[in-house]
This record gives sequence, C-alpha cells and structure tokens, in this order.
Amino acid sequence: MAKRLTCDVVVVGAGMVGAACALYAARTGLDVRVVDRGPVAGGTTGAGEGNLLVSDKEPGPELELALLSARLWAELAGELGASVEYEPKGGVVVASTSGTLDALTDFAAGQRAAGVTAEPVDAAGLRELEPHLAPGMAGGVRYPQDAQVMPALAAAHLIRASGARLHTGRTVTGVLRAADGAVLGVRTDQGDIHAPAVVNAAGTWGGDLAALAGAHLPVLPRRGFVLVTEPLPRMVRHKVYAADYVADVASDSAGLRTSPVVEGTAAGPVLIGATRERVGFDRSLSLRAVRALAAGAIGLFPFLERVSALRTYAGFRPYLPDHLPAIGPDPRVPGLYHACGHEGAGIGLATGTGRLVAQALTGKTPDLDLGPFRPERFEATAPPGTNGDNNR
Repeated sequence: MAKRLTCDVVVVGAGMVGAACALYAARTGLDVRVVDRGPVAGGTTGAGEGNLLVSDKEPGPELELALLSARLWAELAGELGASVEYEPKGGVVVASTSGTLDALTDFAAGQRAAGVTAEPVDAAGLRELEPHLAPGMAGGVRYPQDAQVMPALAAAHLIRASGARLHTGRTVTGVLRAADGAVLGVRTDQGDIHAPAVVNAAGTWGGDLAALAGAHLPVLPRRGFVLVTEPLPRMVRHKVYAADYVADVASDSAGLRTSPVVEGTAAGPVLIGATRERVGFDRSLSLRAVRALAAGAIGLFPFLERVSALRTYAGFRPYLPDHLPAIGPDPRVPGLYHACGHEGAGIGLATGTGRLVAQALTGKTPDLDLGPFRPERFEATAPPGTNGDNNR
C-alpha cells in the first residue's frame, strides 16, 4: 500500500509559477509539496525564453502584477545571483514608421502614468543602444525594467530555495474532496497526498486539473516557436522587438501571428520569437512559422542572415479568453487555489503570482486586488456538468 503523505499545501505543477507558489507559501511557514507528472520545468517553462517584461503590457491588472513581479524578481536575484542567469538588460521596442512610432509613444505614455519607466528614443538613439539594428527605423522606446532569466534553472532554484518536497513523475488523477466539497488533497498514480489546500499551477493543463475538482476553467494551449542561433559575441544587447508584438499578444486570433522578437543570452545564442497560434497540442514543425521568425529577425538585425540557426523548439502558452491569469481561491471548491493561465507571461508574472497565492493561503490582505483574476469569472460559459461532485 502506498504511504499516506500529508502537508499543508499541494502545488500541482513544477514549472516557474508552481515553483514561485511553493517558495512564497513555504516562506509563510506552510509545509509544501510540489507534484508534477514530468520533470521540473518540463512543460511551458522549459520552452520559454525567460522574459520578465513590463514593456508589452497596457495599464491594468496584468501590468500591476508585472510591476510587483519585477520587484520580487530583483529581490530574488540578490539571493540567487548568477545561478538563475538573471540579467536586467532592459528592452527596446522599435517602430519602423512615423505612424507606428506615434502609436507606440502614446502607449508608452499610458504605461508611464501607471508606473513603468519608458524612455522615448529617436533613430540616432536606437543606433547607440543597438549598433547592429537595421537602418531606417523611425525610433522606439527603451524599457530598463525588462529583464531575463534562464527559466529551467530559475524554476529549479526556486523550488530548492523553498525547501518544499518535490514529487516528479507522479500524475495527479483526482482531487480529493470532503462531503461538503472542501479539498482534502490529491490522488496520484502513486498514492494520495492529503492537504487542506491544493494550488493549481498546472499551466496549459490547468483546465484539466480544475475539472478534476469539478470547476470550469477554460485554459487553452497557444503554440509558439523559438529559433536558437549558434553562440555569438554579444551583438544584441537588449530584448528587441517590433511594436506590433504588443498587438499580437492581445490578439484573439486562432491563426498564425508572428512579430519579430530578438534577444541575446548570457550563454551566447540569440533567441528569436515570437509566433502564436491555436492548434491544440500539435508539436509538429511549422516551416511557415519558422520562416516567418527568421525573416522578421533579419528585418530587425540584418547580420542574422549570415548566422546559423542550430535548432527550433515549440511550447504551449496557457491561454485564457480574456488574457488574464486565474489567481487565488476558487469559491466553488473550498481549498482550491489557482495560479495558471498566464499565456506567454508566466515566467515574468510567476513571483507576483506566488506572493498573492501565499497571501491568500494564509488569510493575509493581498498586495493586489484579486478581483480581475478570480477563477470563477468564466462561470457563465461553463459547459453543463463541470461543477459536479464526480471527484469527491
């Protein structure tokens, strides 16, 4: 018979968001276990670029969460140092035409009013920031608060720093519930783990985990490809992307969306994104998407035409219809907390999410209003039967 395990909190998901939830929950004194059917960072986190961005977010709840998370990432960088490859290199958003620059400048003004440092840059200033950038750009905006980590390393180090007990290779098959509906823990293919609180940090599979508890959460996968070049001297100094990237992030289109995003890394390779499309969990290579990445990157940095791409990889962003994550307690299932649906921003938003979930777990006033992130906001679109008692 499998040994009965008990704790205060079970975090389902060993990606970056789950790791941050474990860290901040453990720092409140809670006994935490992290469960994942795969390895640490085996899902969306391992396929990410490690971006910690405020530059791509319009004023509102997500930007507030991004600013909180940026402060927390800076604190953690002081603790973890070079082990997570934290690099506060800043971001540069470029506009190729005067019309696009006007729109970008207006967008940045709204961000500044919300607390973002956004510095307008003219064409000559762009060349100083990025000497290898394509000529003829109208101007841009520099965002010194943007940063980057190596996501798989960071997730592993956050879990290690938390002291939480880690159970990888263990699939959650059910959410245990009492007769009154309250959470009692999780059932896995290797035995039960009993706890009065379960945190859903299952990323793209967050909707499936919610369903195991009888709750509706419409998380969908949104595929993206990344190109990785051969190691290079530092020829791209910042995270650099075209202004239309912000519109692609906010788009509801299921079709392929591409906009060039280029950044150097501490290890030398240049990472090239970004594509978005809803194709389920299809991992097959899309030559159309990869060619669009290459063309867009060369348009920003012409020297890349002479550089070899060593590989490409795909990942799935956990997408919710209103582009906001689900964070906090689920009133439909007492003891169930959500921390998923961050789409492509989960690496950057993980620390703030973990902090908010830990505050909710311990009954403290959250740093931000959780109302916009409430998981039950999709209840009106719930399919029949999703709030049943089939997993009690």
